[in-house]
Amino acid sequence: MDKNQLLAALRPVGRPTVSVEFFPPKDEKAAVQMLATAQTLRPLGIDFASITYGAGGTSRTTTLSYGKALIELGFPLIGHLTCVGHSQAELAAMIAQYDAAGFTGILALRGDPPKGQTTFTPHPEGFRYAEELVRLIQRERPGRFAVGVAGFPERHPESPNDQTDVQFLAQKVAAGADFVTTQLFLDNEDYFRLVDHARAAGVTVPIIPGIMPVLSLKQAKSFCGFCRARIPAALEQALVACGTDEEAQRRVGVAWAVQQVHGLLARGVPGYHVYILNRAESAVELFRTLQS
Repeated sequence: MDKNQLLAALRPVGRPTVSVEFFPPKDEKAAVQMLATAQTLRPLGIDFASITYGAGGTSRTTTLSYGKALIELGFPLIGHLTCVGHSQAELAAMIAQYDAAGFTGILALRGDPPKGQTTFTPHPEGFRYAEELVRLIQRERPGRFAVGVAGFPERHPESPNDQTDVQFLAQKVAAGADFVTTQLFLDNEDYFRLVDHARAAGVTVPIIPGIMPVLSLKQAKSFCGFCRARIPAALEQALVACGTDEEAQRRVGVAWAVQQVHGLLARGVPGYHVYILNRAESAVELFRTLQS
C-alpha cells in the first residue's frame, strides 16, 4: 500500500478502515510478544499499523528495526516522529530513514516532555510545534508520505480551552497533514464534539477515532490521568463491580470498546484506530466480535 492507497482507505467505501498501534519493545521477550501479536492480528482485516517513537528518540533504533519487521509481515506502516530533543537536521535524517525503510506515512507530533520533566522545551535548533514538523516532512519528501497529526477529543492538556485547541489542529492540517488520529477517549460524545469543532474551523481531512480496550481500572486511571481523559461513570462502576478479577475487568473493557465502535460506525466515522498495547488477546476479541 502506497500513500495514495492509504489515503483512499481513510475515505472508505463499503467498510471502515481499521488500524492498530504498536510500540517498540524494550527487550527480547517483549519483542517476541509484539511480533506474535502482529502475526495474530494480520489476518483480521487490519488495513495498516503505526509504531510509536520515544521522547527524545529514546526508541529511535527500535522504531526503525521493528517498523521494518512489521512491514515485512505485510503491514503498511505509519511511523510516529516527535520534535522532542531533535534538531531540524536530525528530524530530516529520520524522515530519510523512514523513507528508506519503506514506511507509508508519518504521524507528526510535538511529543511529550521526557520523563522527569513537566514542560516541553524545544531543541535549540529544533521545532516548538508539530505543524513545523509537518512542513519539514512535506519539504524533505514532497508527496512521499501520508502525513498524520494528533487530535484531542478532550483537548490537549496544555490547551487553555477548546477554541485554542482546535485552532492548533487546524494549523497542523493547513501545514500539510492528510489525516488526524485522535487521542484515546471513552465517551463517544467527546469525539463527535471535536469533529464538529474541527469542521467548523475548516478541517476537512479524515479524523480517525482512537480506541483503547481497557485492561483494568488501574490501567484506565493511569492512562486517562496521563492524557486527562475521562472515565465514564458507567464504565468505572462496571470495572469496580469486578473486584480484583482482572480477567473480568478485561472483558468489561473489550465490551465497552465494542460498544464504542458500534456507536461510532452508526454515525458514519471513516474507521477506527486501536491502541492495543502490543497485546493480542483483547484486540483479537474486539475485532472478532465486531466482525461477527
